[in-house]
Amino acid sequence: MKQPGELYSTIYRLVRMVPPGRVATYGQIARLAGRCRARTVGYAMASVPPDRGIPWHRVVNSRGGISVRSDGRPCEAQRQMLESEGILFDPRGRIDLDAFGWNGPGPDGAPEGWPDNGVV
Repeated sequence: MKQPGELYSTIYRLVRMVPPGRVATYGQIARLAGRCRARTVGYAMASVPPDRGIPWHRVVNSRGGISVRSDGRPCEAQRQMLESEGILFDPRGRIDLDAFGWNGPGPDGAPEGWPDNGVV
């Protein structure tokens, strides 16, 4: 089993692979990271050091929405960053994952030991 620091490093490495104009879900990142759940990815995104260059804003919930924060409201800055990358939201505040979802790491971007088929 991965240690917490190692797991967060894996999560951060995966999130860095999500290109501008695309989003991944918490569950998708969790499946790719292995041995963790979507909630763990959420905790990792909430813990991102500001100077690390990790595009935390590209991780959304399974409905394509911005998850609410501890104050019970979605992060407006996250939406603004996504919109600045060309991502569109529907009237309910959701992203079409078929249109803007990331397909996962491809053969050239997959970390060592991961499947090379790009399937998420």
